[in-house]
Amino acid sequence: MKTVPLWRYALPAMTSPVIALVDDDRNILTSVSIALQAEGFVTRLYPDGSSALKALADNPADLGVFDIKMPGMDGLSLLQALRSAGGAAAAMPVIFLTSKDEEQDEAHGLAAGADDYIAKPFSQRLLIARIRAILRRADMNRSAASSSEQPAEAVIERGRLVMDPARHQVGWDSKPVTLTVTEFLILEALAQRPGVVKSRNQLLDIAYQEDVFVDDRTIDSHIKRIRRKFRSADPTFDAIETLYGVGYRFNDG
Repeated sequence: MKTVPLWRYALPAMTSPVIALVDDDRNILTSVSIALQAEGFVTRLYPDGSSALKALADNPADLGVFDIKMPGMDGLSLLQALRSAGGAAAAMPVIFLTSKDEEQDEAHGLAAGADDYIAKPFSQRLLIARIRAILRRADMNRSAASSSEQPAEAVIERGRLVMDPARHQVGWDSKPVTLTVTEFLILEALAQRPGVVKSRNQLLDIAYQEDVFVDDRTIDSHIKRIRRKFRSADPTFDAIETLYGVGYRFNDG
């Protein structure tokens, strides 16, 4: 019997975003691929990092979803190899999946150049929302870079905070702070109007902008991660205030 490569199960489409899924768990590859195709995406499936590297180095996808823990070439090594390859492969956005919700794994993934990080087990709707958010940001950056008539998003300066949306860069007291796309969007929404309270639902709408079933307490987890990252740069960071029962606001005082 002839063996059909796993990625051949993807449905062809010329205009739909192409998502590369890399995971040694065949069940995850299949279930996530089905969910993405139902949302209009094209999927390429790879059961290991080595086969993904050979394919993506020459023909990158619009976005990659990589498992970190894989035998042989793991997700971190795969991303580092793609980032070193240059060209379009180096710029491909990547979301990491891992079976452990450990801060060390997240730090390594983001330091390697990942755009976001989701711990297993995960909601497929949440993954799809993160994918859409990252693709939107990538489209905005490409449009700003290619159009001389379209101005880049203005740099946001709020006290000790500096945010550059076009470059996806954040600084606090001139120290860089690495945020995922979702975290960046949440902080950007708060920093644009200091002192104005944003409810959890408002922040969900801003961060995801899709009709997805995401618990509003998800915002609390993002806020905790944002605070933790800023406190690594400044242990006294307290610019994001919680108004219990209401929401959050940014204080630039």
